[in-house]
Amino acid sequence: WAHAWKKFYKPLRVGQRVLLKPSWEEATTEPDDIVIELEPGMAFGTGMHPTTRLCVAALEEIVQPSNAVLDVGTGSGILAVLAAKLGASPIVATDIDTIAVQVGRENMALNGLAHRLDNDITILHDSVPARMAGQFPVVVANILAEVIVKLFDGGYDNTPLAEPLAAGGHMILSGILDEKADMVLDAAQRHGLRFVDRKAEGDWVALIVRKVAE
Repeated sequence: WAHAWKKFYKPLRVGQRVLLKPSWEEATTEPDDIVIELEPGMAFGTGMHPTTRLCVAALEEIVQPSNAVLDVGTGSGILAVLAAKLGASPIVATDIDTIAVQVGRENMALNGLAHRLDNDITILHDSVPARMAGQFPVVVANILAEVIVKLFDGGYDNTPLAEPLAAGGHMILSGILDEKADMVLDAAQRHGLRFVDRKAEGDWVALIVRKVAE
């Protein structure tokens, strides 16, 4: 039973040129493709969920080579792997689930990034890392609306979510049902972030907000 779900999980094209590929499947690739191999295990983030796809598309648009990227609630590590393949460095990915931290490391290795682990790619058992104020031009958090709002307000005794974002930087927020998007946007705006864009698939939304340069 633990492996029965695998037969439903096929290679998937997302965004402009990202191909999400289960490690046990073959796939035809194009020269420009960014191929992400996945062994999802028990962590969230197979690419089957609309919010993962929305975040992939947003990262593809926003990340520039050598951008520092923070992935809060990394799950399977899929978004951090994509950031690495888009040329981001350094990358910090966090999750409060120890299984996700391990799966994230495994998926980095699966994608030929093992040599960067603990160098310019760090996966932490944490929520919003402390002592990194203003260091990341790109922050992504694909969690849940209520959790994002609480993270903005430091409600888990965490560093407030907007703090690590660099002035002029973009934050991608997802895991948000359409009816809760305004609540998340209000929280972001309360912390000095401005609305840039909104992406939707079915009932799910990703919001892109920006920290105005001082």
